Amino acid sequence: MTYGAIKNDPGFPEVREAAAAPAKVLFDHELVGLVLGRDPSAPGAERLCEKIFELFAGRALSPVTPEEITSGCGLPETEAARLSAAIELARRLLWPEEGMGPIRSPRDACRAAARIRCADREHFIVLYLNARNVVISEETISVGSLNANIVHPREVFRPAITGGAAAVILVHNHPSGDVAPSREDLSLTSRLAEAGRLLGIEVLDHLIVAGQRYLSFRSESYL
Repeated sequence: MTYGAIKNDPGFPEVREAAAAPAKVLFDHELVGLVLGRDPSAPGAERLCEKIFELFAGRALSPVTPEEITSGCGLPETEAARLSAAIELARRLLWPEEGMGPIRSPRDACRAAARIRCADREHFIVLYLNARNVVISEETISVGSLNANIVHPREVFRPAITGGAAAVILVHNHPSGDVAPSREDLSLTSRLAEAGRLLGIEVLDHLIVAGQRYLSFRSESYL
């Protein structure tokens, strides 16, 4: 499904698949080896790669500091800086400075919320959109267990009112990896959607994300 995005906007061209695969496709640990300047066949190289992916997969659209890498993977400062720079380069290529363009679909919204997809605690964030479905701001509403007492409509819609947002997209992660909505998820979404209707600010969607998986309440007719 789509969110009724703008057509033929020259400022945000469509991303197209590459016409052909590269001549040589490197394994993940080989790519990591090239970035770090290490021999990818050395003992422990594949395990190091697995650790890096466990910690940072899905965060290509969010900065990862050298300190995070050193803390999580035990890499020395120089190698951590190289890996952080590679991730930053990927982030800029995927999301240029002018932004990622209109949010046209649940997949776009999932990309915009990449930083929480692999978080080990539950985060509830809100993407605030203008009339062209472009993200103008993002707020973290709660970190921890999701319930109606923590995620209150006033906390969700205050930034929308002050920032002049036309619509919002709700996103939270399930560290368990299961994207099925709970009864509390459904109840909270209904409550926030009703508050949005009263304020004239549409709740465009609610996504549950977990690693590379996501569920769209709009697509599943929960919203």
